[in-house]
Amino acid sequence: MKILIQFPEGLKDKAFDYAKQLEKEGNEVYIDAHPTFGACDLAIDEAKTLKVDKLIHFGHAEYGHDRLNNLGFEVEYNEYKIDAPLTMLPKSLDYLKDYNTLGLITTIQHQHQLNSIKSFYEKNGKKVLIGKPYGLARKEGQVLGCDVGAAATIDKNVDAFVYFGGGVFHPLGAVLATKKPFLVVDPFNSEVKFIDDMRVTYEKQRRGLIMSSLKAKKFGILVSTKNGQYNNRLADILKKKIDEAGMQAEVLITNTFDFNSLENMIDIDAFVNTACPRIAIDDVDRIRKPLLNSNELMEVLKIKKESEELKQKAESGI
Repeated sequence: MKILIQFPEGLKDKAFDYAKQLEKEGNEVYIDAHPTFGACDLAIDEAKTLKVDKLIHFGHAEYGHDRLNNLGFEVEYNEYKIDAPLTMLPKSLDYLKDYNTLGLITTIQHQHQLNSIKSFYEKNGKKVLIGKPYGLARKEGQVLGCDVGAAATIDKNVDAFVYFGGGVFHPLGAVLATKKPFLVVDPFNSEVKFIDDMRVTYEKQRRGLIMSSLKAKKFGILVSTKNGQYNNRLADILKKKIDEAGMQAEVLITNTFDFNSLENMIDIDAFVNTACPRIAIDDVDRIRKPLLNSNELMEVLKIKKESEELKQKAESGI
């Protein structure tokens, strides 16, 4: 069997040995070398070019999109479970003493550990809720960078959230979609901390981007061809909205956005993201022009319209 294997950045050091293992089983194996950003980012073009029988994507769970039909090859997701130590849980109780009902979330790597974590908190007098995803994620308590439904669905029913896992990339999305205190328990850095202050920082940043876009006349709408991010329909709608508001917009399409290249489009005043929603959160500092999401664009258009109406009333003496 001809197989293409694909690993995310944090697991790429596993690719060579796994390829050798598959070759020992009689397979012809290729390793995808381009940056991999998530379950949304399958190496479909590479697999088609190689005419493989199977694409194995590591590190992520099956993703809820419908662009995997009739590809001509099998797609297999390998979740790559990690048994992280639970030794930081006792320390987290000191932070959670004022909260009775906890919402518990994690990534796919630790989703299989949620029951053990839940049992720990319950034995220490806490009520624990694990939310069900409603979007692209597939398992209870699982959050993606682009899908935090497992947290948002239980926000009103909990006193605080606990995210178990490494880093703040995944919990950041959940923090911004919820209102309750948010504790990160990082078993790899032996760290326990609240990250609620990120909400305030983010809101100030986004408001600043909206205000700095009010004078924009030319917009570049970003569309990704990645199989789980492609949203040309939304881009067409936004382009129409901008045109109707008396401004100009063009769709910029690629597989992976190079922000240095976007900087060369100096005649564009602001960019609007329709690809991975995290681009407008994580990459705003990589480009000097405002980088908005679709909702923020609509807010810009609303403010500009209201401002124009007030100006017209003033000029007519009303």
